Amino acid sequence: MFESLQDGMRSALKSLRGKGKLTEANMRDGLAIVEQSLLEADVSYDVVKHFMAAVSEQALGRRVLLSLDPSQEVVGIVRDELINILGPVDPSLHLRGELTVIMLCGLQGSGKTTTCGKLSQMLLSNKVKPMLVAADLQRPAAIDQLHVIGEQLGVPVYSDKASQDPVKVCQDAVKKAKQEGAQVVILDTAGRLAIDEELMEQLKRIDSRVGPDQVYFVVDGMTGQDAVNSANAFNDALELDGVIMTKLDGDTRGGALMSVKHVTGVPIKFIGTGEHLDALEPFRPEGMASRILGLGDIVGLVDQVRQVVDEKQQQELEEKIKAGEFTLDDFKTQLEHFSKPGLMQKMLALMPGMGDLTKMMGDVDAEADSRRLIGIINSMTQGERRNPKVIDPSRRNRIAAGAGVQATEVNQLVKQYDMMAPIMKSMAGKGMAGRMQAIRELQQSGALAPGGGMAKPKGNTGKRLSPKEKAKLKKQREREVRRAKRQGRGADGKFEGGSPSKR
Repeated sequence: MFESLQDGMRSALKSLRGKGKLTEANMRDGLAIVEQSLLEADVSYDVVKHFMAAVSEQALGRRVLLSLDPSQEVVGIVRDELINILGPVDPSLHLRGELTVIMLCGLQGSGKTTTCGKLSQMLLSNKVKPMLVAADLQRPAAIDQLHVIGEQLGVPVYSDKASQDPVKVCQDAVKKAKQEGAQVVILDTAGRLAIDEELMEQLKRIDSRVGPDQVYFVVDGMTGQDAVNSANAFNDALELDGVIMTKLDGDTRGGALMSVKHVTGVPIKFIGTGEHLDALEPFRPEGMASRILGLGDIVGLVDQVRQVVDEKQQQELEEKIKAGEFTLDDFKTQLEHFSKPGLMQKMLALMPGMGDLTKMMGDVDAEADSRRLIGIINSMTQGERRNPKVIDPSRRNRIAAGAGVQATEVNQLVKQYDMMAPIMKSMAGKGMAGRMQAIRELQQSGALAPGGGMAKPKGNTGKRLSPKEKAKLKKQREREVRRAKRQGRGADGKFEGGSPSKR
């Protein structure tokens, strides 16, 4: 996210690091690049002016210019000011004891209905029972979409297509929620392509007669400074409690994110980072400031890992690794955890010093690589997974034919496993810093590709075999089996009557 803003910030800070000694003149040049990158990211001019005044005052001070590492001092100053612009934020929903009513509002197409589902998913993960309310009576498709989302999550959805009064629908839904024991009601209200008086009056009536505990404005993060104008209008009408910014996984310049809080005074509570219903994150100014500066986000990374890794399974794996029992089956389990589309790139972007790695990846499909490796391991016997050293040429060809890959890929996987096993053992019991160091060692050794998967063998395209190539490999395998039997060996390559010298 925010590639243009990140590139501008990194370029500015890189120019400062390249100076043998920082002076007031070259410091001003570096800060000019920072200012330009903010304006190009569509950040409000007033926000940029305020931000640069605060940064310049500190960066041009005697303490920075005379410090041992002035460029690092500037990084710290810029990060602190970014946090001040974006925060502070309280990401809690402030749930009440009996029933909490949350109202979502925003323009049409901002992602309100999907965000209702994402909030429900978040509540369910915290053992809270939600109910969704289809209060957008302008679009029948919105009601149907909300029902589909409710079915996916197993969450009840209240709707009344016969009604023309959204206020009555919301009031009836609250009564129904109390009867069914729901703890949170989420109102999906109507939107428009642009702000109009009719929409605002409708929202005001819902606000005054239903009395929601929290009112959140859902805004498309790709709309730039228009998001600020919309937030101002909705805040004047409803007194917003927070903003949920969506589509931050797309080509977002970052202007809306940095401008909304400063201009409106309304905090960004959550951010949408994908289309899936679990792609909603509590907004953390500290983590976002670090991401913008390419410094990573360790807390965000840990949260991502917790979402995909079962703690009990991970603890069991830790014990096995400590005992030196890391097998290809264990490696396969880890691959399955992290083969979710886009997850590997997202996690790499959260690692300190790994921000540029996602650019180096280009069109590399890390998920496809993971699936290919899982297919190779699935084609092995249990004995081969526990001890890959028994994989001889005949076994290798059988595994390759079963997985639909070249035999060299099987060979490469086994070699990389031999490199990985001792590093995985050294990672056991270490903290996040130690594990990141181990990951860097894997990349330096060539065992890990830029995307986080196992590196492909040189000269191999990684394409699946055609039916003709599979048939050829099968015939080759059959010939090797016949040859092995003639020599007195079994299909696994071992001599059946003891060593050849005893025969």
